[in-house]
Amino acid sequence: MLEILAPAGSMESALAALNNGANAIYLGLSSSFSARQGAENFDADAFRAIILRAHLCGAKVYVALNTVVRSGEEVEAFLKDLLFAWNEGADAIILQDIFLGKMVHELYPEIVLHLSTQAGVCNVYGAKVAKDYGFSRVILARETPLAEIAKIAEFIETETFVHGALCTCFSGQCYFSSFIGGNSGNRGRCK
Repeated sequence: MLEILAPAGSMESALAALNNGANAIYLGLSSSFSARQGAENFDADAFRAIILRAHLCGAKVYVALNTVVRSGEEVEAFLKDLLFAWNEGADAIILQDIFLGKMVHELYPEIVLHLSTQAGVCNVYGAKVAKDYGFSRVILARETPLAEIAKIAEFIETETFVHGALCTCFSGQCYFSSFIGGNSGNRGRCK
């Protein structure tokens, strides 16, 4: 299946994508653990509105909860955002942490999980672990060789980027921004 998936950092960009034929959009919640901290993102009311609009258009909405979640209170807050997004109609949840995904899959097996490019999966072995842990799709690191993409696509849905990136580091493995300015990409604040 080919799917045109567009980022939606605001209501305006979400509507532009939907009005121009995107099959799906991905977005972050304003209260959540999204690596899209620089985007406008969606509060509860805006999220409900875009879910309704997307589904009326026959499009899907994927919610990025793809930052590192620290143990303790953050897990509780993460689960609250996860369940809000899913119960309001999200079609899938995008996670960075493969082990957090395993936990979510064990607790809520009906939730559809996509493994974020932040996880750095770029080979068959990483994709197999993702599938074993309950992910239905891997969003491959942009460094993944074409031959490896073909092998991975044989057993799990794959998502790849069709554009370049501003980043000069390996997907999901950079700590440079955190070291030089205290702005962790793993917390959605890469500079």
